[in-house]
Amino acid sequence: MELQDLRMKIDQVDTQLTDLFCRRMELCSQVAKHKKGQGKMILDRTREREILARVGRQAGEELDLYARMLYGVLLDLSKAYQRSFYHNESQLSQKIRQAAAENRPFPRRGTVACQGVEGAYSQIACDKLFPMPDITYCWDFEGVFQAVEQGRCDFGILPIENSSNGSVNRVYDLMHRYQFHIVRSIRLHIDHNLLAKPGVQFSELKEIYSHEQALGQCRDFLNQHPHIKIIPCENTAVAAKLVAESDRRDIAALSSRNCAGLYGLQVLSHRIQNSENNYTRFICIAKDLAIYPGADRISLMLSVEHTPGALYHMLAKFSALGLNLTKLESRPIAGRDFEFLFYFDLEASVWSEDVIRLLGECSTREQLFVFLGSYSEVR
Repeated sequence: MELQDLRMKIDQVDTQLTDLFCRRMELCSQVAKHKKGQGKMILDRTREREILARVGRQAGEELDLYARMLYGVLLDLSKAYQRSFYHNESQLSQKIRQAAAENRPFPRRGTVACQGVEGAYSQIACDKLFPMPDITYCWDFEGVFQAVEQGRCDFGILPIENSSNGSVNRVYDLMHRYQFHIVRSIRLHIDHNLLAKPGVQFSELKEIYSHEQALGQCRDFLNQHPHIKIIPCENTAVAAKLVAESDRRDIAALSSRNCAGLYGLQVLSHRIQNSENNYTRFICIAKDLAIYPGADRISLMLSVEHTPGALYHMLAKFSALGLNLTKLESRPIAGRDFEFLFYFDLEASVWSEDVIRLLGECSTREQLFVFLGSYSEVR
């Protein structure tokens, strides 16, 4: 049989499958109305296990797994369709609609918490987002979360990932602990330089200070000078300030050219990061949910059941709407053996009814589901 003939037969089968799918969903709507009338829950795990076992046996050993995967997605779609007949919009859906309806522009000013001191990359990101910020500096990342959660600052700026050195794990771990929303993000080009006191020669150096992320981003350069001791500190700008205020002449800092001018240091080596394509993504957080015009990215935090295929079924919900997953990060849940939190970034708009409905459905799950925000990214 020719390829074209085979494809025609597949098209015929697809037509039958589509008709049967529509018929099945119509029956599901009747089931939903029946359950609602009797005050029953939509989820019936016993019934689902019976269906998966039956279709697996019917498909035979070779196609058992594929049939179960297909029906796993089909059951998820059926439950989602059934929920639409309950006419109870979730609290999350209502909050998203309200925030999006305000349609207010992104603020030009505000009190903003940044980690480090003057000259930190977080401060540079802040200045690009807010033309007139009132900056409060915090000792560490947790201080930024606390300042926002306690209402001492309107916004906080935090690094979340670097193009060459990966995620900032400490920030991801803190995201689970504090209540906040992402309202904007920015990609900032990072250009590291080796800074020392005026007149110091490279041959004099014994120690180099910087944040661990910066040290990782300049690993190639540092490996060429194994005799110099590497000392992590809280922030690249803190490192520059430490060198400037120290009486020692044998120490240097990995920091920005901006810090060289701020703290009266000289640049011993320019652009020493591993790659010129070195960007750090910063998020701007706020206590209350706010969705500003142009928001086209959604961030979520969730857990799934510790069962085979649980994450796959969750991803399938977003894939069904054609949403592009741009980031998936997992972090272990403290105190639980081999259980993880997942962080998602999606290219999606909350002005889509399908997206709002899906987010609302996900928020009613038994497992953790947190809508971190809908926002745009500045480049």
